[in-house]
Amino acid sequence: MNPRDLTVRTRRAEASGRPPLRSWLGHDLLAGVSVAMIGIPQSLAYADLAGMPPIVGLYAGALPPIIAALFASSPYLQTGPVAITSLLTFGALSTMATPGSPEYVGLGLALALVVGLTRVALGLLRGGWVAYLMSQPMLLGFVPAAAILIASSQLPKALGTVPPDYDNAILQAVWSLAHPDRWTLAALLMTAVTAVLILGGRRLHALFPGVLVAALVGITVSDAGFYSGDVVGPVPSGFLPFTVDDIPWTSLSKLPTLLLSGVIIALIGFSEAASISRRFASEDRTRWSANREFISQGVANIAAAATGGMPCGGSFSRSSVNRLSGARTRLAGAVTGLTVLAFLPFAFVLAPLPLAVLGAIVIVSVISLMRIRPLWRLWRLSLPQALIAWTTFAATLLLAPRLDLAVVTGVALSVGVFLWRSLQLEIDVTEHDGVLTFTPRGVLWFSTAQKLDAALLDALADHPDATRLVIELNRLGRIDTTGALVLRSVLDQARVAGLEAEVHDIPPQSERLTHRVLGPDTDPLE
Repeated sequence: MNPRDLTVRTRRAEASGRPPLRSWLGHDLLAGVSVAMIGIPQSLAYADLAGMPPIVGLYAGALPPIIAALFASSPYLQTGPVAITSLLTFGALSTMATPGSPEYVGLGLALALVVGLTRVALGLLRGGWVAYLMSQPMLLGFVPAAAILIASSQLPKALGTVPPDYDNAILQAVWSLAHPDRWTLAALLMTAVTAVLILGGRRLHALFPGVLVAALVGITVSDAGFYSGDVVGPVPSGFLPFTVDDIPWTSLSKLPTLLLSGVIIALIGFSEAASISRRFASEDRTRWSANREFISQGVANIAAAATGGMPCGGSFSRSSVNRLSGARTRLAGAVTGLTVLAFLPFAFVLAPLPLAVLGAIVIVSVISLMRIRPLWRLWRLSLPQALIAWTTFAATLLLAPRLDLAVVTGVALSVGVFLWRSLQLEIDVTEHDGVLTFTPRGVLWFSTAQKLDAALLDALADHPDATRLVIELNRLGRIDTTGALVLRSVLDQARVAGLEAEVHDIPPQSERLTHRVLGPDTDPLE
């Protein structure tokens, strides 16, 4: 039986009040453990990307998915450390403290708390619609640029180089590529093996655990003394700590930066979880709630802040593995967290893992995000939207690590383009047999209404013999009160000038307002 048929069968049984326990429990257990086996090495890699100690990534992959499973809307979404959220975390904190330091880790806890509270608030206030407000052109520019930064930051590890301490990851990557004499053969071989296992494994089977196998190979080779490059090093073992007391509550001077970065991570990071959940819900023909997902991702980050973790989100790759592995309910996410939790006392086995493996894992995971072709297509579709995308793309690369400023730039430009378009009211004026026809296009509101009045004066001057005015409104998106009042004024002026005047095809969404303003004596209005 294929997964979709089994999912439908399960839902029908649940609706009848007799959930077929054996039909989903085994699938959820297998899927949850499978995702955990991939998530453990990924958590180390993403913690390193965020500038955190490796154990922080494991903490973020333990309790957060368990808590998220209690509130989640999607049965497939897997919560934990993810690439773009980790990069945003590094960008937010690296200018405030030294990466890896106790102060840096404490700020990471505070940032996770801000992200969590923001998402919970949006969910409780039924603000799930916010997930749809992120400008698509802005995301088209930000995501591939962020992926380039992520890959660039990991390239020195993959090559085994130690570049100068540049602020920009791209400069470090360029330096590493420009100095092949500094490359380490051991790191190159380990990077190549990791890439082959992950990419080649996908060709063999979608569920081939390439990340896990690569990590095991790296640990085995390193522990046997056949690897001379940098390794993860000592990893604390034990159970989850309680870290509420480690949050720097008194760092008021840094609060504005944390708030801005936290809100940006809460929104940008949620866009990945939202796209995953919407896609799977569409394929399964089931409902999905953005409000519930906001809450689930919010409480997950609060749990991360309380137990030594870092900002986290929904992972596309692990959620896909979860679904392909046969997950049926939210229990699979909880099983993943429980598996990571059970592994924590044995985390010391990760000490010999080569950093080249972690770098390769991250690079391979973000290759699919480097989509430049949609950016080129935007030039043909819309020049203003292309400018938003390419400006965001350039700002993300140039302003790194301050990615929050790049996001603000993209959002501000999106709002600016929206306002600019709202200020545009094109009016087509034609004249035939003494009949003047106005066809305005755009939005007739307080900032554009005066253009209709000016168009009448120009038309009367250009066509003194006109006897009738017809205003076609079928090309308008909306009419506000000021627009309706100006429309009435234009009709009155035309009549005073000796023209018959009427309007046709009022937009349905503005019909009641326009009728009230124009009055009954203007009928028929269609």
